[in-house]
Amino acid sequence: MHDFLSYFQIENTDFLIRIIFSIVLGSIIGFERELTNKSAGLRTQILVCLGACIFTILSIYGFSTAVTLYPLGDPSRVAAQIITGIGFIGAGTVLRQGLTVTGLTTASTLWIVAAIGMCCGCGKISIAVVSTVLAVAILVLIRTFELKLMPHNAKHMRKIKISFVCKYEEYEDVYKKVTDLFPEVIDFNNKTVDEEGDKLKMNIKVMSNEKNPVMQIYKKLDEIKNIQAVSVKEIFD
Repeated sequence: MHDFLSYFQIENTDFLIRIIFSIVLGSIIGFERELTNKSAGLRTQILVCLGACIFTILSIYGFSTAVTLYPLGDPSRVAAQIITGIGFIGAGTVLRQGLTVTGLTTASTLWIVAAIGMCCGCGKISIAVVSTVLAVAILVLIRTFELKLMPHNAKHMRKIKISFVCKYEEYEDVYKKVTDLFPEVIDFNNKTVDEEGDKLKMNIKVMSNEKNPVMQIYKKLDEIKNIQAVSVKEIFD
């Protein structure tokens, strides 16, 4: 085994410990992102942390010969380019849908994960661990704080269009039940959908701060037995 490690120029376990810590710490933040169903999840966060760690190790130890030959050289430039690379990856997670911009927190998470990986690569494991704990605490606790104390913050509200058909004579009862379930009605209209005037199609726009509003609204509409042809979709202005 010693010969095997020596063949790859791994004479001590220090580098391996740094790499393992980068994988573990990256997976902790990645797991939180995965639970919240974000685009950059577990695998992405682990790979970013691991890659930053490896590049930092190479930057410090991989060019020792070059520094001897070229004293004016700066091998830390390799580590410096990690920030630029993460910028490109983070930009891919930011999406704009109408006036809503999403993915900024995920992009910031990739940035901090890369910094944690660099700490591991430098051997600053204690800084990496503390940073990971703080990052997870910020992601979890502040999100809970926002949802509980600021539930109607515009950032959390989504515009949803609900369409369904009901019998004309059941219109008033159905409308009352729907508005009781969704008090945040911002627009409403209806039209006749058959020549006899027996049925009405109702279109209602509501505001919701649910985590998954479309599925939650479908579940609530199941409580109303007199509606049919239900359609729910999120609107991006």
